[in-house]
Amino acid sequence: MPAPAALPASTIASELSRAAAPLPASLAWGWPLEGVAAVIHPFDPPAQPWLSGHRGVDLAAPQGADVLAPTAGVVTFSGVVVSREVLTIAVDNGLRLSFEPAISQLKVGDSVVRGQVVGTVSGPTHCDGGAAGVVSCLHWGVRRGEEYLDPLQFIMDLRPSVLLPLNN
Repeated sequence: MPAPAALPASTIASELSRAAAPLPASLAWGWPLEGVAAVIHPFDPPAQPWLSGHRGVDLAAPQGADVLAPTAGVVTFSGVVVSREVLTIAVDNGLRLSFEPAISQLKVGDSVVRGQVVGTVSGPTHCDGGAAGVVSCLHWGVRRGEEYLDPLQFIMDLRPSVLLPLNN
C-alpha cells in the first residue's frame, strides 16, 4: 500500500493555526465558582423534551460557596422553585443561565458583570447523598428558548481535536 501523500506546508500551517485559534468571544465565560470546579454530574440531555435527563451540570461546591456570574447579564428571577433557591440571569444572545440552590440578594432587573458574586450555595442540592464524598453541589443550567445547552461549552474548548497526517 503506498504511503499517503504529504500535505503542503501551507495546509498544515493553516490547520495548526485554526486548531490553536482562541475561543470565540461567546465561549469566553468564567466558571460560576472560584477556580475550576469538579463536575459531579455532566450534561445529559433527554432524547425528547418530556424524558428524563440532566439538563445542566452539577459542580462540587460546599454550602456557603460564592456563586459567580460567568458573564455579564441581567437578573430575571431570584426566588424559590419547588424547595430550592434559584437564580436566573439573562445574557446577550438570548441565553438564560440558572443556578440552584443559589440564594441571592439581587433583584430582578439588576445588572451583573463577569466574575461578580451573585449569590451563595445554600440549601438542598441535586448531589445531597449522591456521589461518594460529595455533600453539596451547584446545578448550572443554560437555555436558549426551550433548548437546554451544555454549560461547559461556554467555558471549555469542547471542539474536536484536529489530527494532522504524519510526514514520512
